[in-house]
Amino acid sequence: MNLLSSASIFSFFTLISRVLGYIRDVLIAIFLGASIFADAFFVAFRLPNTFRRLFAEGTFNAAFIPSYTLAKLKNKKTGKVFADNVLSLLLIILLLIITIGEIFTPYLVYLIAPGFLEDNDKFNLAVEFTRITFPFLLFVSLSSFFSGILNSYNKFAAAAAAPIILNIILIISIVVSYFFDLNIAKQLSYGVTIAGILQLLFLLYFTFEFYKPSIKISFKISNKVKFFFKKLLPSIFSSGVTQINILIGTIIASFESGAVSYLYYADRVYQINLAIAGIAVSTVSLPVLSKAFKLKNHTKVSIIQNKAIQLSLILSLPASLGLIIASREIVNGLFGYGSFSPKDVELTADALMFFGYGIIAFALVKILSNFFFARDNTKTPFYISSFIVFLNVTISLSFFDQIGFLIIPIATSISTWAGVLIFLYILNKKNYLLLRTELFYNIFKTVISTAIMCIVLIFTLKKYSAFLDYSYTYKSVYLIIIVGFVGLVYLLFCYLLGLLKIKNYKTN
Repeated sequence: MNLLSSASIFSFFTLISRVLGYIRDVLIAIFLGASIFADAFFVAFRLPNTFRRLFAEGTFNAAFIPSYTLAKLKNKKTGKVFADNVLSLLLIILLLIITIGEIFTPYLVYLIAPGFLEDNDKFNLAVEFTRITFPFLLFVSLSSFFSGILNSYNKFAAAAAAPIILNIILIISIVVSYFFDLNIAKQLSYGVTIAGILQLLFLLYFTFEFYKPSIKISFKISNKVKFFFKKLLPSIFSSGVTQINILIGTIIASFESGAVSYLYYADRVYQINLAIAGIAVSTVSLPVLSKAFKLKNHTKVSIIQNKAIQLSLILSLPASLGLIIASREIVNGLFGYGSFSPKDVELTADALMFFGYGIIAFALVKILSNFFFARDNTKTPFYISSFIVFLNVTISLSFFDQIGFLIIPIATSISTWAGVLIFLYILNKKNYLLLRTELFYNIFKTVISTAIMCIVLIFTLKKYSAFLDYSYTYKSVYLIIIVGFVGLVYLLFCYLLGLLKIKNYKTN
């Protein structure tokens, strides 16, 4: 397998999904802006979307792939039995969660957005929309199971492409609602659940080549399945620490008018970079890393570790500095239309800039967690992630009154960087971190390429500032051209410095 080519395939479909997600969010920004309908929908969408990210973006894989890989190495039948048992128990647990969630939705909304209780209309809307979107958890979690099966066979395209369905359905929901004068936020909520069903059917179709599921309801649970579910909760928490921090941020931000929407739009932008730099690399490297550990091939383990870190930094470093330098132009070009006012642009851009400082850390946490997950160790990442969340909440609550909602992206970035340092310290202490000298040379080359990119970016932003102004109709076109040009400059220098040679990322 080749990390670069596999990550490129994963990133390609992820990028398409995020572009469609951007179109969806532009339409939401135009028609809903930062209104109570937007806030209510974003809160209703936050919980299922957080679960989607937690399960679909590598967290479920972190617990499932090492166990399933070990079962498959024995024989196909053992692997099939293990997968069937996990699927059956997972289905029962999810149905129970959905039932409880539908019954106690008002309490759930209060937990997610306690600030909404001050506005009765907004709170009731959020409850209504959450009840509609909540079944999405069932379908997206089952979809993640089938994605894990595909990923264990080094098949990443279908799993990466599945979220495209969600964005297409939501775009259709907005367009249909506009033409038929329906409640846009409510139709979006229905669209979320419908998309979940379609995603599940899509992944089932591609999984049948490798695995045909059999649901077996049994009260006798094997030790292997018990071990998997024992690992699952810590892996969800630790691998999804960034998403958990954002969920907590939403809870705190609900006390400030419009803040939920500002954080949502900023989150949409930086998540594109995280998906490529962290999730893509983490997802494609975990199956081969797990297999190398099971076979006790330490040379291969070292190669995969170094290549994963290197590729993650090549993708995250320029993204981080790009967001810091051009946050205002990016938000203005992407969302500065219709009901989304210049003030909304300014506040969202500030949030995006502070998230930008944490991009590298968000990506590295995903990669470094894998070094434990591949060893079937989910406890250590769980403890580190618990500290990250604790630090994030402490900083956010301590300074929210003085700074406002902007403390949320600041706290998220600071706490995640602290987590990266702890990960590195423990990995090094346990001799799990098998770094090579060439990694540091390549990091230096990445810094040089990024510095050149930043100089070009600053120059082009100044030269074309008039075309990026809020009042200019075609500012998004100029933004795309500038980002594309600057990205090509960066990739060119990376190639010239030997950072993007495909043969360098072979794991065999």
